[in-house]
Amino acid sequence: MSQNDELRPLSPEELAAETGAALPDKEVISLLDLNADLDLAIDAAAPIDLAVAANANVAAPIDAAVGANVLSVDSTAQALADQGVLIDQGITGEAVADAPQDSTIDQGGDVTDAPEAAPAPADGTTGGATETVGDPLSGDLLDVDVDLAADVDLAAPIAGAVAANANVAAPIDAAVAANVGSIGSEATAVAQQDAIITQDITADATATADQQSQITQ
Repeated sequence: MSQNDELRPLSPEELAAETGAALPDKEVISLLDLNADLDLAIDAAAPIDLAVAANANVAAPIDAAVGANVLSVDSTAQALADQGVLIDQGITGEAVADAPQDSTIDQGGDVTDAPEAAPAPADGTTGGATETVGDPLSGDLLDVDVDLAADVDLAAPIAGAVAANANVAAPIDAAVAANVGSIGSEATAVAQQDAIITQDITADATATADQQSQITQ
């Protein structure tokens, strides 16, 4: 076969002799069909009222002494802690906590209506819809249809009141002496504490929580 024969175009008779077929429609497969219809109406109310009142005296004197000999020979460790404490605490006062609360909550929202189903055709047919049976490649592998209609009313009015009077005193005295791994050593620890504590409270602690709530749901 010559080069001219390879490049020779087809004649009209040869083109008419060729036959062709139309390609079928392309199938579309859905792996996930999700239809979510959410209709939510939420009313939330939480009025909170809190009052705190306190009178307090706090005293914590701390005295400490530490002496130590570690791996020492012929050594002396002495620890002396001498503490004299005079504490006079007096409270003359009034602690008042007042938490009045007046709440008017109206949560009378419109009730959402559930969606209505589409009416069936009057002639009893399927409305022109076709159904394929026995074809594993047609239809959805997962078909989820969620229809949620919810009306939620939440109300939590909270009123609290705290009142306190307190006296706290914690004098601490400590002395530590130690010999570790030593020969012929002497360790002495002396802790002497004199504490005079006078606590007096002349006060009134009053806590009042008055709550009035009108809730319409």
